[in-house]
Amino acid sequence: MLELGMTMDYAQLVMDNEIARMIKQAVGGIDVTDEDLAVDVIKQVGAAGEFVSHEHTFHHFRRVQSTTRLIDRRMREAWLADGAKDFTQRAYEQAIDILENYKPDPLPAGAAETFRAIIEEAEKEYGVKKK
Repeated sequence: MLELGMTMDYAQLVMDNEIARMIKQAVGGIDVTDEDLAVDVIKQVGAAGEFVSHEHTFHHFRRVQSTTRLIDRRMREAWLADGAKDFTQRAYEQAIDILENYKPDPLPAGAAETFRAIIEEAEKEYGVKKK
């Protein structure tokens, strides 16, 4: 338990974030409207028709399909040809990239003062003595 609080695996954090995004999308539910269900397209193409190349599918599939940056969903041959990097390897690469290249947006003017005021109010409320 002590070790858990003192060490951190950045790749694990990146993987957890990826999984959390996918769960968030899954529990967000499915829109059930005539447009989302492609009712008009089904009438036009027919129940046994081919929908993959239809314009409606093209405009909607990325919005409803779970996307991932780290999980490779390609066919095995393509994955092998591209180096066969697994979820963990991809996560380490992304974590290293973030640590080396991420530049956070600066906080808006006055944010530090607002934070300080909130902290001082909490310290006063909970009786925290300043050293």
